[in-house]
Amino acid sequence: MGKVVVKIKLTNLKDSFLKAVGARKAKPRAVEVEALVDTGATRLYLKPSVIKKLGLERTDTVRSRTTNGNALRYKYEAVRLELMGRGEVFEVIEVPEEVPNLLGQVPLEVLDFVVDSRGQKLIPNPAHGGEQMTEEY
Repeated sequence: MGKVVVKIKLTNLKDSFLKAVGARKAKPRAVEVEALVDTGATRLYLKPSVIKKLGLERTDTVRSRTTNGNALRYKYEAVRLELMGRGEVFEVIEVPEEVPNLLGQVPLEVLDFVVDSRGQKLIPNPAHGGEQMTEEY
């Protein structure tokens, strides 16, 4: 499989809620960034500069297994991730600034996308006829 990079829109979820209830006048903080699709990664991973632009607060820590060994990573508040007309809410894990933003397997499954390795792109899951679908077994 080659390298697959996608453009994602991220919106601070807490800002959206505060705006909806009238406790925030400004628009929710949002950014569009590129993310490397990484089916070997689990979650949504963002650089500190992106986290700062979104104004996310740290909530916890998680252990990560990386190619360089185990690491302790910071977890941040949730964002709404939008990609190719689909959206969902995900917590954020911070990666070092020199690491690309990563779109891991859980967001891919929830948004129902798969990697087309021949075309080196992300596509809607063909098993679901182009519609976003969840599985309940």
